[in-house]
Amino acid sequence: MSWLSRLTERRILKSLAEGKLQGLEGEGRPLPDRSGEAHLDPGEAMGFRIMAEAGALPEEITLKKQVALQRQALAALTDPAERRAAMALLAELEMKQAMAEEARRRFLRD
Repeated sequence: MSWLSRLTERRILKSLAEGKLQGLEGEGRPLPDRSGEAHLDPGEAMGFRIMAEAGALPEEITLKKQVALQRQALAALTDPAERRAAMALLAELEMKQAMAEEARRRFLRD
């Protein structure tokens, strides 16, 4: 065990003994499932989480939800003219989503 692990373990045990880890939000519940963040950089995942807790969603997430809703609407349409219009809107939303994702990647890279 490294010195950092031993130090961390000692600090946790000390906090437990002093009762500092009692009554915390989420106590006794399992950790939230964050498997959807597996493909993200940990820094990006943390940023998205902070934004979500603040009630602010990045444009790409908003667009992703719109794309999903548009796909559902498209699946329900049977009229060829309506389907064509819905497919055009879906293509536009997907393009905007891809552009927002690329803008974020470029911002984080630079």
